[in-house]
Amino acid sequence: MNFTPIDAEDDQFAYRYDTQMLIDRRDKDLDEDEIADYITENIEGNSLIAAGDEEMVKVHFHTNEPWKLLEYCSSIGEIYDIVVEDMIRQSAGLQG
Repeated sequence: MNFTPIDAEDDQFAYRYDTQMLIDRRDKDLDEDEIADYITENIEGNSLIAAGDEEMVKVHFHTNEPWKLLEYCSSIGEIYDIVVEDMIRQSAGLQG
């Protein structure tokens, strides 16, 4: 199978899964910037938002590998309110 590299600039759905969750942090010293740095260095995607307070962080990320984001986030705390939506299906008027 041949794979063509994705050009996220040319394709609005280069990263098709809009992945969101809340994390109750185990390590209160781990801040949002460290979480965002790990995600951008280790998981391919775009549109990252990691924001919160000393107890909870909300993560929003577009990726083709939502399971990697879920795995990382579950390693740093309890995850809940998890949403993974397929933006290509949504744009076609289907359930995401």
